[in-house]
Amino acid sequence: MDLEKEAPNVVTEAGFRDLIESGYHVEVVCKEDASRKNSVWHGVWILRAVNDDGVEKQLVTARARRGGDYIKVRKFKTVTGLVSFLIDLGFTVIAFPVLEGQRWTFTLSQEEDGDSNS
Repeated sequence: MDLEKEAPNVVTEAGFRDLIESGYHVEVVCKEDASRKNSVWHGVWILRAVNDDGVEKQLVTARARRGGDYIKVRKFKTVTGLVSFLIDLGFTVIAFPVLEGQRWTFTLSQEEDGDSNS
């Protein structure tokens, strides 16, 4: 399945990395309030790649599902998973929203000059 033809507003992990390296921003969206269970923070976060013109591509899994459900939003359910993914993208300073509806934006260019985020 060619995701670019089927759903132009989504992208798999490999494409997501390419977009970030080409200047797209990473937007982390909190979909469920975070809560702590023992020493681990849980919640639901999704990621979008957004360019300066406002074009968004949502991160999806690459796995095909039976019954026609081929595209599934990639959800991060622990802070550890979210942080690990962002570090693997090249970010060295990590912050994230903890309340449903909050968003946080990252750009690789900020990493070079140490700017804070919105």
